[in-house]
Amino acid sequence: MQQSAENAEAEDRPESNQEDAAPLLNQQLSLGKGLCSARYSLALVLHFSLFMVYSLRVNLSIAIVAMTNGTNPGSLPNISTDVCPNRSHAQTNGSHQEFAQEAPVYDWSAKTQGVILSAFFYGYLFTQLLGGYWSGMFGGKLVLGYGLLATSALTLLTPLAAGLGVAYLIGLQALLGMAEGVIFPAQYTLWAKWAPPLERSRLMNLAEAGCTFGTFVTFPVAGIICQYLGWPYVFYIFGGIGCVWCVFWFLLVYEDPACHPCISAGEKEYIVSSLANQGSSHGRSLPLLAMIKSLPLWAISVAYFCNDWLFYTLLTSMPTYMNDVLHFDIRENGLLSALPYVGNWLGTIVSGLLADFLLSKHMFSTATVRKLFSVLGMMLPAVSLVAMSYVGCDYTAAVVFLTLSMTVISMCGAGFNINQIDIAPRYAGFLLGVTNTFGTVSGIIAPTAVGFLTSQDLLTGWRNVFFVSAALNLFGLLFYVTFGSGTIQDWAREDTALQ
Repeated sequence: MQQSAENAEAEDRPESNQEDAAPLLNQQLSLGKGLCSARYSLALVLHFSLFMVYSLRVNLSIAIVAMTNGTNPGSLPNISTDVCPNRSHAQTNGSHQEFAQEAPVYDWSAKTQGVILSAFFYGYLFTQLLGGYWSGMFGGKLVLGYGLLATSALTLLTPLAAGLGVAYLIGLQALLGMAEGVIFPAQYTLWAKWAPPLERSRLMNLAEAGCTFGTFVTFPVAGIICQYLGWPYVFYIFGGIGCVWCVFWFLLVYEDPACHPCISAGEKEYIVSSLANQGSSHGRSLPLLAMIKSLPLWAISVAYFCNDWLFYTLLTSMPTYMNDVLHFDIRENGLLSALPYVGNWLGTIVSGLLADFLLSKHMFSTATVRKLFSVLGMMLPAVSLVAMSYVGCDYTAAVVFLTLSMTVISMCGAGFNINQIDIAPRYAGFLLGVTNTFGTVSGIIAPTAVGFLTSQDLLTGWRNVFFVSAALNLFGLLFYVTFGSGTIQDWAREDTALQ
């Protein structure tokens, strides 16, 4: 461990020297023309691309409430749904009339719904590593673009699959996960070529804020579509928009600054010079053994697993919680489920700016900044969830704690979430695939666990859901703070890889 600390200290020095030696003109250029630059344009295009990615991912989470209509006695056997007072203005036995009459309603139990929601992650798990490897081989633009196109096209088939039976819907969700699994590793491969070290947090967080923006918009919009058009149109509308957006993706995005026809010479020089020491993208071979032995990589992976358990629980199960426990109708469900993501969207952007500010002023090392934001982004949501487990039917307190949890968890976007590109920029896409695989495993388990824990007693079950999520989050935080790093690892250096 002493040797590791000495290596980390030694690695910090050249990084600092490089930053100090950066030409003042280039720094002024990067700040003065940032919002009109090619790299910020890429961040905005990725923002709306990830908006579509998460719209396509979460639409089933809100539509499944209309597809099953939780007041159907067959959907929740042996459960008293009168845990909290029914706040809906509609009569319980007439709630089916609230949805478009032509939309079919299915008799799926809570456990079946959990399996359907988690099926996405089985496919998502399968293509994480492949997406990272393919991105390093063929480029992030193509892999991300085709992944988004396939996801959009498959979404259009969801109503057909649901009509054919649960098995078909589960299979389609797995295929959707496979298509979407390549997208985030491809995004990291792009940023390894476009994001200067002192702008990584803000650029990557600006792009990834599109995830929560997509969730925020999709929840209420999907609820309204279910209400007036029927739940099948949720998939037709969002799938169609996704296909159209893919055209813009292929027209507007370029693999690296050298390929961009409109980038200024000054910006190109600034980006290329700031990334000169990280090496080029990997080829066919990967230092797999060194990766397996890397404690900093394990630290990120464990943090991903624990934090994504909490995040995916909130992402996929909150509409059900709002409906089954707090008894909101579909419109209230969508709007109030989306409210926490407003805070998350803003928090993601602000935390990225703050992290880069601390790094640019040399106030803290990269490792310290990543760990600081991870502490804030993992500890406070855990505390909020524990508090939320005791609010019972107080819907105001529930929304407050949910909003607080989702706002503060966004700070992880400037913490361990982007740490892969710090420790191994050459392999950023592949490492995102590795760490996201751990997060995806929790995404598989969490919705199923929610269905199991809440299948008998709703209040006690949801309390257990929140406790498990909080405990895992704290464990992941402790592991990351202990073993995390912020410097390029020896096995990730180009000269080492060539030996």
